[in-house]
Amino acid sequence: MPTDASDLLLEIGVEELPASFVDAALRALPDLATKRLADLRLTHGAVRALGTPRRLTLIVDGLSVRQPDLEEEVTGPPVKAAYKDGAPTRAAEAFAQKLGVPVDALRRVEGPKGGEYVAGTRRETGRAAKELLPEMLAGLITAIPFRKSMRWGTGDIAFGRPIQWLLALHGDEVIPVSLAGLTAGRLTRGHRFLAPGEFPIASPAAYVPALRAAHVLVDAEERAAVMRERLLAAAAEAGGDLIEDEFLVGENLSLVEEPHIVVGGFSDAYLDLPERVILEVARGHQRYFCVRQKGGGALLPRYLTVVNTAEAPENIRRGGDRAMRSRLADARFFYTEDLKIPLAERRNKLAGIVFQKRLGSVLAKAERIELLVKELARLAEFPDPVRATAAAGAHLAKCDLVSLMVGEFPELQGEMGRAYALAQGVDPAVADVIRDHYQPRGAADPTPAAPEAALVSIADRLDTLSGCFALGITPTGAADPYGLRRACIGVLRTLLDQGLDVRLSDAFRASYHTYDGIQLDLHRDELVTRLGDFFAERLRGLLGDRLPADAVSACLAVAADRPLDVRVRAAAIAALDAETRARVGEVFKRATNIADKAPSGDPVRPAGEGIHPTEITVHDGYLALRDRLTEAQRAGAYADAFAAIAEFAPKLHQYFVDVYVNTDDIPLRENRLRLMRAIAETCSSLARLDLLGDTAKPS
Repeated sequence: MPTDASDLLLEIGVEELPASFVDAALRALPDLATKRLADLRLTHGAVRALGTPRRLTLIVDGLSVRQPDLEEEVTGPPVKAAYKDGAPTRAAEAFAQKLGVPVDALRRVEGPKGGEYVAGTRRETGRAAKELLPEMLAGLITAIPFRKSMRWGTGDIAFGRPIQWLLALHGDEVIPVSLAGLTAGRLTRGHRFLAPGEFPIASPAAYVPALRAAHVLVDAEERAAVMRERLLAAAAEAGGDLIEDEFLVGENLSLVEEPHIVVGGFSDAYLDLPERVILEVARGHQRYFCVRQKGGGALLPRYLTVVNTAEAPENIRRGGDRAMRSRLADARFFYTEDLKIPLAERRNKLAGIVFQKRLGSVLAKAERIELLVKELARLAEFPDPVRATAAAGAHLAKCDLVSLMVGEFPELQGEMGRAYALAQGVDPAVADVIRDHYQPRGAADPTPAAPEAALVSIADRLDTLSGCFALGITPTGAADPYGLRRACIGVLRTLLDQGLDVRLSDAFRASYHTYDGIQLDLHRDELVTRLGDFFAERLRGLLGDRLPADAVSACLAVAADRPLDVRVRAAAIAALDAETRARVGEVFKRATNIADKAPSGDPVRPAGEGIHPTEITVHDGYLALRDRLTEAQRAGAYADAFAAIAEFAPKLHQYFVDVYVNTDDIPLRENRLRLMRAIAETCSSLARLDLLGDTAKPS
């Protein structure tokens, strides 16, 4: 670290903050600090935010000890406003005063858009960081955003929770930040129960180790690692394997300063509930981890809770056992009562749930899904057994939404439908459709593995997309209340993973027709166009994660209606190296631009005087290429097609070197233009080759 720089440490000690407040503050702090330090012209290294429920901490590596001297040229008012009859006006005097220079030090300069302006040089000696930091850090603290803030005492400061202490150091020197009746020093506090006293911090480098010794793991990554380590050990001690859950790690992370694990248990009798019910009771309500038998066996009647202290574990365990027993007893009641009513008999109750006020109830949506599944199965040419299972699954897919269990645990929709269907003797393949049609629930989730569930998954999402778009309900930058982006990506991922070569426009029309009898704002063809554009942009992003952007754009421009075909084409183009793609793009961009001027008619083989040999080579090469591309497209051999185009591109490049297309000989010029159009049209049936090598999106 340079001798003219030292690390900066700011710790804001508070009463316990909610976990969401901690997470939001730690996300905001680095940007807030970086901007304010830039405003002060203080250079620095990395900026980090650390924190627990009782403290928010900012660490800035290598913060300079003083500002650099400033010398900058500043342009002021126009000359005609700065001087009148040769004498300076109040505008000139005010500008000079702002710069700290006499009026006669001002000079005349030409403005960027013409005209004369006065200008001057502002010089400012850099100030020491210790003079600037107290006010800056106080402002930084009050700028931290919280969903709700509170005031305390007689002060007028608002913060997420009352501030208890402040610590601020630049190197080993205290920065006396004053706020909320407190002045920062070098004292911090340890764990509220395990090391409650105050102790000094010698320097920013000593901060994290000193807190660790006081049972505070202020670095969230270290706290998470210790939590996982202790959870694994506790699960092993309980006789099983931990069911790892990143969501629960995140939920517990900002609730503790040092994670301790207490093992609790519940009656074996509750293990006859579906496993997902027990997991959801522990996870959703209590934020507890569960344990299964070693080697991936059944659940054990054990749970693990993350707590902030190792004191009185028996009391914690008794409270946890009581809570789990109560929650599981409720779940057993729901499960038993739900099983008394066959799943199919619940379907009519869906009429009591509003899907969207103009699109009707969930029952109406379920009926549309069932119709759409049959049409999609026909479009995808699935065999009759798949169609029958998909239709049966669609009929029951939403019935568990009116069950007691899903009413209490919405996360179990689909899961409980499957469990009830199996318990009531429904075909397991149909039961799996009920569960799996909700996949993918998120970006990291898999799509349905079985084609039957895939059909219902696609139909469910298409119904939502078609209905919302037909009413003008579309995502904005700030809101997407119906999850339309996620639904679109889910449809595309499922089509691609299943290898379904379905035309989107056919699917959109089929979905539109299921809304027969409902007044929509868009006509069918307008809906198809808007949904097509929406899907194309999502497909661009989806494929662009794995394939070159120019290849995806080139193929989307000609085949966006068939996502699977776009992926196959783009993958074939991606087999060409970037340099080859760029050369192909360059030469076909020129051919495409020239082709716009071509008259009607087909090109003929050049003959006669003034014909360059390259002209004949390209004409004959085009005919051979056309035949080769026709055969390749018929066989779906896109790799062969694009390889043939790559071989032809150098000939076309040489053509532009050797041949002047816009010759004064009109018949010859028109034949050359027709040849360019024929080449461009033949190849553009495969992809917009003129977009290759270009990162811009096609118009």
